Amino acid sequence: MKPQNINVALVDDHTLIREGIKMLIQTIPGYTVVLECNNGKELADKLSGAAAVPVDVVLLDVRMPEMDGYETAAWLTQHKPDIKILALSTMDEETSIIKMIQNGAKGYVLKNVATEELKRAVSDVLEKGFYFNEQVSQKVISSLQGILNNNSTVATLLQLNENEKQFIHLACTEMSYAEIAKEMNLSPRTIDGYRDTLFEKFGVKTRVGLALFAVKHGIVTL
Repeated sequence: MKPQNINVALVDDHTLIREGIKMLIQTIPGYTVVLECNNGKELADKLSGAAAVPVDVVLLDVRMPEMDGYETAAWLTQHKPDIKILALSTMDEETSIIKMIQNGAKGYVLKNVATEELKRAVSDVLEKGFYFNEQVSQKVISSLQGILNNNSTVATLLQLNENEKQFIHLACTEMSYAEIAKEMNLSPRTIDGYRDTLFEKFGVKTRVGLALFAVKHGIVTL
């Protein structure tokens, strides 16, 4: 069942783009654009006022004057953690995507996506907690060629064993699960067990979700 009575905020310094997105969003039953802002500072001011309108999800541009998308996402994460953030940008560099995720974005969509995909992205961020299409997911996975941080406080608190740490490290590469099993000299069934255990432990549902969690919480460093 699709969520109903959803309040959306649009933050983009290009009026024509903002108006186009607004028209699109308001074709989704139950969705209403309640705020339109030119930049992050304007959004922060409107959300901080006594007469602030409740917002469920923010569609946030990355490159803006007066609080860009990175700063705005960080502000929302700190001050309005219940609001979901969907980055909407022309910037497809891995560093931009990762930085937005680290600052609290639950999804990242390029502005050249089809109308139906944008609708699905907004819906998934609200219903599932995240949205990353194949193009963005591949960029995220490809950028995670860093090393596992064995001294991570999070890793210690979660009591990850060495095999789990190695699995996370390898899961943040482009290797298939079969290749990971071969690299670790374990059976595919054992690798599936590591995957399912870590998904449950971290509260994620996909390999991309596992990679994002690992980066955000310092288990894997870039």
